[in-house]
Amino acid sequence: MTLSWLQIVRLGIVQMALGSIVVLTTSTLNRLMVVELSLPAVLPGLLVALHYGIQMTRPKWGFASDAGGHRTQWIIGGMVALAAGAMLAAVGVLVLATSFAIGMALSIVAYALIGLGVGASGTSLLALLATTTAPMRRAAAATITWLMMIFGIAVTAGVVGTLLDPYTPALLLKIVSVVVTGAVVITVLAVWGIERKLAIVRTPDATPFWDGMRDVWSEPKARNFTLFVFLSMTAYFMQELILEPYAGLVFAFTPGESTSLSGAQNGGVFIGMLTVGIIATGFKRGSLRNWVMAGCMGSAAALAVITLLGPIGPGAPLMPAVVTLGFFNGMFAVAAIGSMMALAGEGHTQREGTRMGLWGAAQAVAAGFGGLIGAAMVDLLRLATTDAQAFGFVFIFEGALFIAATLMAAKIMDRNPPRAAMVPGE
Repeated sequence: MTLSWLQIVRLGIVQMALGSIVVLTTSTLNRLMVVELSLPAVLPGLLVALHYGIQMTRPKWGFASDAGGHRTQWIIGGMVALAAGAMLAAVGVLVLATSFAIGMALSIVAYALIGLGVGASGTSLLALLATTTAPMRRAAAATITWLMMIFGIAVTAGVVGTLLDPYTPALLLKIVSVVVTGAVVITVLAVWGIERKLAIVRTPDATPFWDGMRDVWSEPKARNFTLFVFLSMTAYFMQELILEPYAGLVFAFTPGESTSLSGAQNGGVFIGMLTVGIIATGFKRGSLRNWVMAGCMGSAAALAVITLLGPIGPGAPLMPAVVTLGFFNGMFAVAAIGSMMALAGEGHTQREGTRMGLWGAAQAVAAGFGGLIGAAMVDLLRLATTDAQAFGFVFIFEGALFIAATLMAAKIMDRNPPRAAMVPGE
């Protein structure tokens, strides 16, 4: 049996819950450290890089899922770990205000838990989708689940941004506790019973992990796509840790306003994904390759506009520019995810989870690397230039990476992929 549309939406709800927690740790808490606590941007950058670095174990989890076992328990258990890590991270930010050593120790443990939670839950969920979704539905399933995750990020960021003003430590803890508790409950309700109803039976695989990895890495398509994911996602995540500090330091945004800015950006991502989904799957216009390239080039152009707004300062139309960046980011991401789901079932059989884990690890490493490099570059440049110039240089560099990703996509992606890879069917 394969997943029904309703079951695909239910798994998308899990992604929505996951995104709602992650956005708190990568945007709200990051901004509080840099602006309210006056800590260097590289500090939250290192913490976020830690949680991404731990996700390098994703291929191992995916391989274990291929070999057998119940994925539901990994999805729920990972979400619980993620929720606990986010709650501890909020406590760590408050403790940092009075004790740097204790606060940093708590934060390190918290972000390690976050990495374990995202890796265990996210990889198991994608492996379940890749192995139980009918081939004709894989691209649509990826689009649905990713859109729901972005929806969770956008709504959470927007609502939290509104409720967090005026900011107090007690209010922060209250909001975070409500979000993480709700995410865990929603996850349990959404995923419960799906594997049992599908009556999934997996053939035990005694192949050693590294032999399985060599099988996947020997596939040219899987290897080239891994390199593309790393390059493009480095560009995608480079602004993640510096956009809200940029809004606060250069445009005088309040904590609530800058959090709402993050929500607006992800709202743009949602619209971009939805637009491509409707045009590519509904009207059957454009290949995934062309949508990826258009999204990358549009993202580079939007970053150039955001850079040019810096010298204007407070009052500049930063919000529309950030929404535009989100739109083109979404256009690129949904096409890349569609390609990922289509490629997961190609090559050696019973390696869907391993491929998804490999690409997930590449994305995680790129996200941590991109975020850390972006934050470190800003810190160094602020020593010699103005805030607007420092952030602007990093945005331009990020745009150059998007252009490089465009050129790579043009070279390695299929010009005319099978229609089944992009259009859902019954």
